[in-house]
Amino acid sequence: MKKKIYEAAKSLQRAFTIFLLLLPGFFVFFPIIILITGSVMDQYEIKEYLNPIFTEAFDFITWKIMPDYPSFANYGKLLFMTPQFFVLFWNSIRMTACILAGQLFVGVPAAWAFAVYRVRGSRMLFALYVILMLLPFQVTMLSSYLVLNRFSLLNTQQAIIIPAVFSTFPIFLTYGGFRGIPSQLFEAARVDGASERTIFLKIGIPLGKSGLLSAMVLGFLEYWNMMEQPMAFLDDKALWPLSLYLPEINWAQAGFAFCASVITLIPAVFVFTFGQDYLEQGIIYSGLKE
Repeated sequence: MKKKIYEAAKSLQRAFTIFLLLLPGFFVFFPIIILITGSVMDQYEIKEYLNPIFTEAFDFITWKIMPDYPSFANYGKLLFMTPQFFVLFWNSIRMTACILAGQLFVGVPAAWAFAVYRVRGSRMLFALYVILMLLPFQVTMLSSYLVLNRFSLLNTQQAIIIPAVFSTFPIFLTYGGFRGIPSQLFEAARVDGASERTIFLKIGIPLGKSGLLSAMVLGFLEYWNMMEQPMAFLDDKALWPLSLYLPEINWAQAGFAFCASVITLIPAVFVFTFGQDYLEQGIIYSGLKE
């Protein structure tokens, strides 16, 4: 009898623990549900639910998880009758790809040098990199603006790409992956006659790919959704990324805005799902002590 009571209490405790874990996840996921359901509502149904917002009435809004009259007209309008959406979509693809490619050529060799070679002042320089990584964009915005203006790069996509290429954050993450490689492997490779280039390409990159891929995943999520840099450095709206695309929101355009948000979210969700394991490993490596 006592055993049954104990098992029942244990099952109840397990169920309560699962409920407590799922409850925060529901609140986190609830805005996504609203986006998806709002994107397939027609304008009249949205007006009925969100009328207190657009009329500034002192009343509560209502919402339904399943629309009464689902419609994909918003997706059709966005994908077939809104060419400016594709212009901004291509801008995001181009800027994000250029930034990540540049970080591969600049940040990965820098992280390798910090992790493998010990020279005087390297620790101090890496500490300076970490400090720069912690500075928010608002702190460096004015100095960046003055430098970009001096080189006549304002209102060009290079004003967004070039500073991001030399970001210190991917160096920090990639550095952790390289530091996780035993130094004995490097010494053994040097004894066997391997060049530094061969050690970097054949040992460093394959064994440190977790930190590298985590930096790429986080970099994609950051630069795909960036808003402050384009707003500060780009005046021409034709150069803006997709993250700044938002039509004028009223009761007739709310469903269209929901639809644009859903499509903007898809690439970020795909990249995060694909690189989730590498992201976790890279974050673990970044916490390794010297």
